[in-house]
Amino acid sequence: MSDSTLTSTTPTTDLQLTSTSSSQSLHQLSCLYPITLKFEEVVYKVKLENRDGGKKHIEKSILNGITGMVCPGEILAMLGPSGSGKTTLLTALGGRLSGKTLSGKITYNSQPFSGSIKRRTGFVAQDDVLYPHLTVTETLLFTALLRLPMSLSTQEKSQHVDRVISELGLNRCRNSMIGGPLLRGISGGEKKRVSIGQEMLINPSLLLLDEPTSGLDSTTAQWILTTLKRLASGGRTVVTTIHQPSSRLYHMFDKVILLSEGSPIYNGPANTALHYFSTIGFSTSITLNPADLLLDLANGIAPDSKHATEHSENMEQEKKKVKEALISAYDNNISPNLKAQLIITTSDNTKDHNHNNNNNGSEYNNKKKKMAANRDQWYTSWWHQFKVLLQRGLKERRHETFNKLRIFQVISVAILGGLLWWRTPMSHIEDRIALLFFFSVFWGFYPLYNAVFTFPQERTMLIKERSSGMYRLSSYFLAKTVGDLPLELALPTAFVFIIYWMGGLKPDPFTFILSLLVVLYNVLVSQSLGLAIGAILMDIKQATTLASVTTLVFLIAGGYYVQQIPAFIVWLKYLSYSYYCYKLLLGVQYKEGEMYECSKGVWCPVEEFPAIKSMGLANLWMDVLVLALMLVGYRFLAYLALQRVRLR
Repeated sequence: MSDSTLTSTTPTTDLQLTSTSSSQSLHQLSCLYPITLKFEEVVYKVKLENRDGGKKHIEKSILNGITGMVCPGEILAMLGPSGSGKTTLLTALGGRLSGKTLSGKITYNSQPFSGSIKRRTGFVAQDDVLYPHLTVTETLLFTALLRLPMSLSTQEKSQHVDRVISELGLNRCRNSMIGGPLLRGISGGEKKRVSIGQEMLINPSLLLLDEPTSGLDSTTAQWILTTLKRLASGGRTVVTTIHQPSSRLYHMFDKVILLSEGSPIYNGPANTALHYFSTIGFSTSITLNPADLLLDLANGIAPDSKHATEHSENMEQEKKKVKEALISAYDNNISPNLKAQLIITTSDNTKDHNHNNNNNGSEYNNKKKKMAANRDQWYTSWWHQFKVLLQRGLKERRHETFNKLRIFQVISVAILGGLLWWRTPMSHIEDRIALLFFFSVFWGFYPLYNAVFTFPQERTMLIKERSSGMYRLSSYFLAKTVGDLPLELALPTAFVFIIYWMGGLKPDPFTFILSLLVVLYNVLVSQSLGLAIGAILMDIKQATTLASVTTLVFLIAGGYYVQQIPAFIVWLKYLSYSYYCYKLLLGVQYKEGEMYECSKGVWCPVEEFPAIKSMGLANLWMDVLVLALMLVGYRFLAYLALQRVRLR
């Protein structure tokens, strides 16, 4: 919203404040600045690949010159069959669709989209993107901590969360987990209300919802629309897409836009839609749900025609004729009136804007400069975002990291390995070296495969939250990195504690600690590579395939299986972190000049053993440095890859 709009519009209060001690701080949050949303000749095109083998791309129009306006207190519903452009238009109105292929004019109180508008806009996606292991209260509280200004204390934000929970009827499930495909949680309707509640926390002036009733029963859908109606009556501007509403839901809308293959065929009051189509020759002799008639028309099926029940050879051609007739009627009857109305409202807003500028004088100008300086700043500091994201990550991932199956997997492998290498004597140096290589391999590949899933699985959540301006990417990435440390390092620590002593390795506490540190170091490096692969590809199947190939190459080139690699491909081993981990473990376990019983009664220096000789026991600090470069490099690569994720 423009700064001038903020000063010239009279705020309305929607939420009733219950705490007198925090009323002054919460008053800023409860002030609702009405937004009039206007969009003129919105066109959006995408380029499709030419399957005929041609070099030129085919350009397809998704939106074809859509114009409209919705005012505070109104609910605008966008109807149309699947693929008609409803979600694309909603995304464009929310400022989440940009590029050269988007043209037209979208304004908010006659001003373009800006940081202040973004902070006053709530966007509820069709899919409920929520963390499954957080409760309803935790989900909303973490959202409040990230999206509400730091001028509010944590207690005040918690009070605001309680009011939103009560307003949306979520008290019964406030302490229940959200749930997911593998975890039973709250119902679909409750999840939808939680998603709406996340946007209601910022008390948005503009609320955009994509298919809020999708997959819900009629009673729950009615409850959701009743809630939206109540929110709109408080002065909000509400825009929603909806596929096929019931008659009860349809009559709750103030305005309707009907789309057919990206072109508008109706835009106006919901209660006059049937009359309009009747006047242009598309009336029906039976009583039916208005939405059903509108969707039939959007599909090119005229009322009372045979096309709805039977097929015809010329059906597609007749559908095309119906759509062309509807588009032509729209251009002749509705479009001129809409454009005239937009001109009138734009002129009125300009007069009000100039009037307020003259009246406010220097006070207004000073306030404008101050607000312009803070327009695109974050509501919360980097450090605050980091702390909240770290706390949320620990709460969410504790269930995943310490699940029984994963603990059983690691502990059982440790015990089995300890039994296989049970108290290996010093003379069996081959077996001891094999155990050390097993350390580097198992904890070089296991963390990598777990890390590969991290960012592809969180992609939708990252896009949703960053599109809302909840946090900086750097604070998210560092919180994710730091938060994984205690969770990801606990299991390898337990693993080494078990198998090290059972395997009969050097019983020296200092050597044990160094070996443990090398393994944990290797875990961090392999995890970094997994994060980088997942962030670059952002596709689980592709990422796991690349990870499999990479780990196989690193395994072969790790220095254990092939000790004399040909010169033309010897560079491969220097790319393998398993090679450096294996070498460090050898350097910790054995020292130059140390002897072992190579045959009965014969002692030989360990550095002459072929497997150790090929690796070497010198320059260990260089290996530590190389692993450090890999650790930092892989994570920096993952961060750069995440910056390329499109926020839409």
